[in-house]
Amino acid sequence: MKRALTIAGSDSGGGAGIQADLKTFQRFEVFGMSALTLVTVQNTETVSAVHLLPPDLVLAQIDAVVSDLGVDAAKTGALGSPEIVERVAFAVRRHRIASLVVDPVMVSKHGSPLCGPEAAQALVKELFPLAALVTPNAHEAKALLGGTVASEAEAREAVRALHALGPKAVVIKNVGTAEESVDVLFDGRELHRFATPRLETRNDHGTGCTFSAAITALLALGVALPEAVRQAKAYVSKAMETAPGLGRGHGPVRH
Repeated sequence: MKRALTIAGSDSGGGAGIQADLKTFQRFEVFGMSALTLVTVQNTETVSAVHLLPPDLVLAQIDAVVSDLGVDAAKTGALGSPEIVERVAFAVRRHRIASLVVDPVMVSKHGSPLCGPEAAQALVKELFPLAALVTPNAHEAKALLGGTVASEAEAREAVRALHALGPKAVVIKNVGTAEESVDVLFDGRELHRFATPRLETRNDHGTGCTFSAAITALLALGVALPEAVRQAKAYVSKAMETAPGLGRGHGPVRH
């Protein structure tokens, strides 16, 4: 059985973070493992507290699972501090994790910061060069590059600029028009475009985590990157369409 590791924060509401990742791994019949980086107190309406775990404890979790169970692909989510980023990068190099998906989570769906400027800088310096794929949304791409990433044309320029920072490939999520959600992938050679109808729904909590986790699971299964991105986007779209409608705020999708 293929194995995937998520290195990310906990969402007590179950819609994002490691909870979303593990549910998604299970959906793709990949054995899921986790290394927790931070704990949030949150539901569909708000994040009321964030507690970072000690960096050495994060490293110890990765070492424990990878040295015993092995790993075919891994992803990162909210990392929280430069020290945690550095420990994660050290572990990726030590265990030679080649299929690494970096989701540069900076702000929660509710607007709460999960990664400060120094941690973002460490992410670019330490983890981007180790990544098989980086998966920012338009807001995260803007934060990383400056300027604006509001249209598909700007996303096509931005993926190339982010690729120049070291990752093997970059996909920018959810640009396009009022009718169409477009993801733009640059794999180091070609640009790829993936589109689905844009959904008007409040049930969009954890979509970024779910998307990157689906790609991670598919890479673990040996699926080529462009096809993995296509399948992951289709999966997230269907998960939003069939969401259970829980909570009073941004509801979770149906993993």
